[in-house]
Formats: sequence, structure tokens, C-alpha cells
Amino acid sequence: MDGKRFLVFGAGISGIAACGLLLEQNLDVILYDGNPNLDVKRFRETYPRLGKIPVYAGELPQEAIEGVDIAVLSPGVPLDLLEVEKLKEQGIQIWGEIELAYVFGKGRVLAVTGTNGKTTTTALLGEIMKQAYQDVRVVGNIGIPYTQIAGDTTEDSIIVAELSSFQLETVRRFCPEVSAILNITPDHLNRHHTMENYINAKKAIASRQSASQTCVLNYEDEVLREFGEGLLPHVVYFSSVRPLVQGIYLEGEDIFYADEQKKQLVCRTEELNIFGVHNYENVMAAAAMAISFGVSIEQIRAALIRFEAVEHRIEYVTQKRGVRFYNDSKGTNPDAAIQAVKAMKWPTLLIGGGYDKGSSYETWIQAFQGKVKKLVLLGATREKIAETARELGFPKEDILFTDTLEEAVLVCYENAKEGDAVLLSPACASWGMFRNYEERGNLFKEIVKDLKE
Repeated sequence: MDGKRFLVFGAGISGIAACGLLLEQNLDVILYDGNPNLDVKRFRETYPRLGKIPVYAGELPQEAIEGVDIAVLSPGVPLDLLEVEKLKEQGIQIWGEIELAYVFGKGRVLAVTGTNGKTTTTALLGEIMKQAYQDVRVVGNIGIPYTQIAGDTTEDSIIVAELSSFQLETVRRFCPEVSAILNITPDHLNRHHTMENYINAKKAIASRQSASQTCVLNYEDEVLREFGEGLLPHVVYFSSVRPLVQGIYLEGEDIFYADEQKKQLVCRTEELNIFGVHNYENVMAAAAMAISFGVSIEQIRAALIRFEAVEHRIEYVTQKRGVRFYNDSKGTNPDAAIQAVKAMKWPTLLIGGGYDKGSSYETWIQAFQGKVKKLVLLGATREKIAETARELGFPKEDILFTDTLEEAVLVCYENAKEGDAVLLSPACASWGMFRNYEERGNLFKEIVKDLKE
């Protein structure tokens, strides 16, 4: 890499971390962001550690890319953006932040992707690995950029990474020792345009793995089952539906791991602090990855039974007037929101709607199955969701429109009875109303806690 010149595309948390890593390596770097309103002076004051590297905002001038060898894209930058096409035409290599971190980082990598369950599985796996190893870094889409810690890693480091389809679009050398694809359902089609493109992005997590490495797959996902049949790395399946001769599976209330030698009990679901079949699948995926890495069943079980639910994923908030409140702001697509509805054991008032990612909502609404008593909608998708719900026979008088999240919570509270649950599980992204799902979930919790008994 000596003498190479890098252009980092995107001045958010990922881009800033990428610039920091490149500066640590004493490499030539410039930063570009497509936002013409970026205040470069204030940006420099906020991030003094970036020194005096050139920063460009708005239009990308030709002189800025003269001599650039590699462009590092932040995950939010689409590959078909005009500026990216311009870089490609000039023969500039396109990397992502994951590629950059992997090239400069050290240690052994375990990586998780999938449409839903990534964060919980990654957090679970991180806790398991901490039970067995000292230097464990949990990074990626879970909140800490891989590039932020790559420069501090050693050969003894264990990196547990949550990877989105956006991050996997730009991997080339990246090769985890153990990978997992949890499931694949339609999502981010506004970015990937076709399901084929989206599926291929997910599959890239295992594209460079060797026969001595492992890929963990969901046996009940037809796309992944077929994918596993032709994979070079060793495949370990998990199933919540059937026993497996080789793999990890849910049988009644027990999770077992089976191989050619024996069948072992990993844990009982009643020992866990998280509930719902989707969470048991996350547990199985994390356990299978850890077992493949050499962690003992005893260490795995100890970590699993200590684990608490991830924030914003079917997170219990509080109870008011006998009404339970759950925050599932991370349910940003219909399939994730289906899992939250399935996990509810009470008559539920459901808050949904938000940014339109091109999803369809039929299967989500079909999953209500008499459990959802009121559907409270807000955001850009509320009309689309309401129309679908009416077409599928959901009572129109039980569909309520609101303009803000606060109004939605109040409407639910007014209509809820003792023994009911209020669930925020939007089936949509937060953009347009909030910066991210965390901000949406945190506001929900604040509003709920301020409700009068």
C-alpha cells in the first residue's frame, strides 16, 4: 500500500473512522462527501484528529481524484451513484470500509449477515467469544466501525462483525474464518433494485472462504439451503422446525447440536432471557458459529443464559395501567416486524409505518391473525399499509392515522385495556422522520415513560 492515494467517500461515522485508519498507516488520503451543505470549517473543528487532509463537499472536482488509486465507500453510498461511476471509469479501485479494515487489521474474524436477526446474533456471539477469549471486538453494522478498531488489533484479536448488504457489496479480499447468513427476505430493494442483487450481496460473505472454514446457514430458508449445497467451506445448518443429523436445531423447548459423534444439549429455551422462535434461531446461529470456532458447549451455555435482549429489538419498556409496552424500532422491514408480532402473547396495539424502502406488507398483515386489535400508522407508508390492510380484511375502523410518534403512543394508550400490549414495530425504516431507528426507539421509550398512570 506504500505510495497509494486513497479517497474516502462519505463524511459520516464510517468515513471518519476510515480516514483515521489510513492516517494511522501514514497513507495519503482525501475525504469527499456529496452533501453540498457540509460545513468544512466546522467539520475540521469537530474532528481535529483528521488534521489537514483535503475535504471536498458537493460536486467532486476532477483535480480531487487525480492520482487516486483506491476509493473507500461508506456503506450509505450506492455503487450506481454518478460520482462512483466516474471513479470506476478512471480505473480507481472501489473498496468499502470492511475491505479496508480487513486489509489493515489483524486477528481472526467471525461475520454475520442476514435480513433479520443480525444485531442480536452478533451481540450473542460477541458475549460467547468473550467467555472464551480476552481480546474480542464486536464491530460493523452493530454500531462500531470495523475501521475504528482495525489499527489496534493483534494476531490474538477476535473480531465479531455484523455486516449489512451495503457493506458486503464492496468486499473483495474479505474472508472470515466463520460466516453466517441467517435468512434472506426482501429488503433494501430501493438500493439493490432486484432480489437477485440483494441475495448476491449477502452471499458475498462466504465467497472467499476455503474448505477449512465454516459457513452457518438457515436450513429453513430455501435460498440458503440451495446455496449451501454448492459451497466450498464446511456448511453447518440450523433449524427451528426439524431435527438435523448434523447441525443445530430446536426440538420442543431444547436446543441441540448434533454431529457424527454425538448429540449435545446446548440449552433450554426457558433458561434464556429472550423469547420468540426468531430469537431461538439467533441463539442457534451464534452457538453454531462458536462451536465451529472451537468454543466449548459449557462456555456457550454460560454466555447464552446471561444474555439480555438487544436494545430496540422487542425490548420491554415498562407497564402502565396493566398495559405492556415493547420497543421494536429495529423492525425496519416486514419480515422483522412479523417476528415481533409473533412474539406478542397479548392483544396488541401495533404502531407501524415510516420510510418506504419498496417493501410490500401483505405477509406482515397476514401475520396479525386476530392478535393485532388496532393498527396505528404514521409516516410516508401509512396510506400504502392501510390500503393493503383493508384489502386483506383488517377492519378499517381499527386502522388509525397519526402524524407523530407521540400521537401514535397516546392513541394506543387511550385505546388499550389492562392485559393489552403496545408494540412499536414499524416494518419500515425511520428515515424522513428520524435520523435512525435508535432515535425513533429512544423517543418511543421517553414518551412511554412520561405517560400518566
